[in-house]
Amino acid sequence: MWVAKGTTCMAGVDTIISDRAMAMRAVPRASCTGLTLSPNRRTQSRLRSQEQAFFKGFKPVRVGRVTSTGGRGEGRRMRSVVAELLPLSPNMVEVGRSLGSVGFISLKSWPPRGVAGSGEAQGYDTQAVDLVNQQEFEEGSVTTRLYEGRIVAGPSANAKVILKAYPARALGSQVSDAMAYNELMAHSAMQPPAVAEDEVSPFLPKLIGAFVATEGLTKGEQWLVFRNDGTITAAAYATEAAVASAAMESLGEGEVWDFISEARPLDRRRRFVKVVLYRALCGLAFMHARNYLHQSLGAGSVFLDSMSERDFRSVRVQIRDMPFAVDVSDKALAELDDARRTTKVQELAGDLWQRAGRGGAESAQDRRAFGKADDVYAAGLLLAAMVFVTFSEPGSIDAPALQRLFEGTFRLDIKAARDFCAADERWTRAVDVLDANSGAGWDLLQAMMNADWKKRPTVEGVQQHPFFTG
Repeated sequence: MWVAKGTTCMAGVDTIISDRAMAMRAVPRASCTGLTLSPNRRTQSRLRSQEQAFFKGFKPVRVGRVTSTGGRGEGRRMRSVVAELLPLSPNMVEVGRSLGSVGFISLKSWPPRGVAGSGEAQGYDTQAVDLVNQQEFEEGSVTTRLYEGRIVAGPSANAKVILKAYPARALGSQVSDAMAYNELMAHSAMQPPAVAEDEVSPFLPKLIGAFVATEGLTKGEQWLVFRNDGTITAAAYATEAAVASAAMESLGEGEVWDFISEARPLDRRRRFVKVVLYRALCGLAFMHARNYLHQSLGAGSVFLDSMSERDFRSVRVQIRDMPFAVDVSDKALAELDDARRTTKVQELAGDLWQRAGRGGAESAQDRRAFGKADDVYAAGLLLAAMVFVTFSEPGSIDAPALQRLFEGTFRLDIKAARDFCAADERWTRAVDVLDANSGAGWDLLQAMMNADWKKRPTVEGVQQHPFFTG
């Protein structure tokens, strides 16, 4: 499982843009409505109006597909798409402030030795917690860079954007080319013309163009250009919120009643975290409805436009970072089965399909279901990380340590993990959040991280759980 690390990455292809095209198929949208956790009609109308104004003048750009050797093939049938992208060149974009580097780290999960609830002796003790330090990690070989910027020419001049630079092949090998290409293809499948204008998900970023640097120090680098809808990661929010929680303070502007009840900032924080998680799930549900997997979901791949907890109803949330996204449509899975030699892009999902095979998912339908269940598992880890990092003593826990704790020490026995966490006073507030509503949070975690992938709920099922609706 690959998750955004925040400073390092991994995979092959030639150039991103080619001269072949074919219209993409239409797939039903996901339903992402729900009480106060979804944007109200005014917010949705505003976002749609902004998008329509921003992309006036965009033209269809043809996006091709790589061959098994990583280049653009001749004399063979190739699958391509048409994406409504802004025709960009390096001199049309002004690069601004650096937002840091982004990469991925692979947390090598292993099957639990005993399934939760089986009655098998687990043998937990204080020394067993040391096992969490023995999990295998693997860092990817590619690091991408993020920048703020703006379009300086064309119909969208002065529009604010986020630029993502993949290293040139000489530095990152064909792996970086494959990741850049795969991310472009995934976004193309989530936006017009593959998706009707009024069905575009506000919980996914808008890719507006791409280009290859042709000179200077960045020569050969592949750049993806996204609309700037926020640059704050959920991981950064959680870290700052932990400090605020310890001080019983609010992030952003507070309220007058905060001076009367010091619990009010924490109540707002709980609502803010749930809204962020729910809307991230809306983005994931949209991808699943279009038969795409995310495969690198984590707090580092969820972006916000504000940390102001008072504005939890209007905070914009998007899931990004899709270099490991996987197309699980019937056509894509058939191509994978028929391929004599996998492409560099297909190789990015090699670990997923190996795990699917070990899990008994052999048919195309089962592999698709396994992949979606794998995303739900990652979403469970995201939920746990957002709650624990946000509400625990600052620096006492992080997402990788939490995953090792659940998987390594407690082998996905969430009830046993709950009892252990409750005994640590540094995590008391986090345990309280999951204990609320008769332990709804723990119940949801147990379902999402069930050792049997067939028993995990769908994303829509997660959104309907009492943790969000109660």
